[in-house]
Amino acid sequence: MTRHLAITMGDPAGIGPEIILKAAARLKDRLESGKLKLTIIGSGPSLHLAEQQLGLDIKIPETQMDGDWPNLCFIQADVEGEPILPGQLSADGGRMAFKAIEKGVQLAMAGKVGGIVTAPLNKEALNKAGFHYAGHTELLAELTGARGSVMMLAHGNMRVSHVTTHVALEDVPKRLTPERLRLVIDLTDKALKHLGIARPKIAVAALNPHAGEGGLFGRQDIDISAPTIATAVADGLDIVGPVPGDTVFVKLRAGQYDAVIAMYHDQGHIPVKLLGFEIDPATGKWLDLSGVNITLGLPIVRTSVDHGTAFDIAGKGIANERSLIEAIEFAERLATGG
Repeated sequence: MTRHLAITMGDPAGIGPEIILKAAARLKDRLESGKLKLTIIGSGPSLHLAEQQLGLDIKIPETQMDGDWPNLCFIQADVEGEPILPGQLSADGGRMAFKAIEKGVQLAMAGKVGGIVTAPLNKEALNKAGFHYAGHTELLAELTGARGSVMMLAHGNMRVSHVTTHVALEDVPKRLTPERLRLVIDLTDKALKHLGIARPKIAVAALNPHAGEGGLFGRQDIDISAPTIATAVADGLDIVGPVPGDTVFVKLRAGQYDAVIAMYHDQGHIPVKLLGFEIDPATGKWLDLSGVNITLGLPIVRTSVDHGTAFDIAGKGIANERSLIEAIEFAERLATGG
């Protein structure tokens, strides 16, 4: 069975064009055999510039939205404006990133692709172009009409969903409601089953230190999280918590859970990214990055790399494609139910 995915380039001034080409080169055998089909959406000039800089034995022919798509092809996201140069933030880069996602969503909603994989965009460039979203998750929710979406990060057996993401820390307690927490629990359970885990065991991280210490450090874990977890358990789900945040991720890494639900952005991102980055101890520079960002609750499959545009290294030919390949593999699994 051929698995057909769209890959959005993200901000063309970032490392998106480079990692897309490197990933396509690594996946060349699967593409040529027809086991995988990738349609790239973004800026043609940026893709061609990366092709020239990298000198890889891979060419991506351009096609149209309603055209005949070969196993590896490219669709122009929008008309080009001023040249988009590597490493330079611009409104044109933000506009092209938005238009690529918009086209990818159209294809996925129409059933022409099994899901979309997104390369990184730059939030400042996106907003400079007039598209005022906090990030991919919020943008995709609006484009697809999703009522509630959830961010999940994955690195190996570290799978972490988030109750809140891009909000001020002072607003997190107000957004922890029984309805929101139950939505995150249900979507996480569903996603894990799509990944082939028949009966997922999920832990809910505490918001407060020591899960509130009997109310001394706050009552949200006692008054909101605990009753919501109890209801989910009564409904047949395998949920535990609230588990103190200083131990829950150690237990996840040890395999005691299949996923953790984090209360806020940094609580969930730090443990996943700490394990996902491989650092050279001699230089202090990172050598490799592993991890995938998955949006739950959309009517389409969407995965993404777990890193940013990296303007500082864009155009230098040194960006690592590992996270993009993992995002492609996760999208395949989610699109086919495991």
